[in-house]
Amino acid sequence: MTTKSDISSYLLSLPEPKRAEMEALHQHIQKLLPKAKLWFLDGKDEKGKVVSNPNIGYGSQTMKYADGSTKEFYQIGISANTSGISVYIMGLEDKKYLIQTYGDSIGKATVTGYCIKFKKLNDINLDILESAILDGVKLTSKK
Repeated sequence: MTTKSDISSYLLSLPEPKRAEMEALHQHIQKLLPKAKLWFLDGKDEKGKVVSNPNIGYGSQTMKYADGSTKEFYQIGISANTSGISVYIMGLEDKKYLIQTYGDSIGKATVTGYCIKFKKLNDINLDILESAILDGVKLTSKK
């Protein structure tokens, strides 16, 4: 299967109304980042054990680990979870940046060092989420 068909299958597997929310967010990010590389992670490790929720990723960056090794990974990710939707902004060095910059203005969401979690799109200011995504891509493209 291709990444696009994996993403479609994943989205179709979600129950409503989460499916519609994730599809809308996926389409919005694709319009926002039209040239971004698409990723799909099924949430399973190399042994087939489920270790996380499936993720759709956008963009590409080189992640550097403490041991000096590197790995290509996405810049922005989205995932459905039991309580809503998570948007991951990967590779930010300053773990307080998202909270300090967007925490008070994004709406009804939990903001951590690299994740913005909310129940539904109507709970947040989509313009602020868009700014956080574009900011994250800009900051992680400099590496």
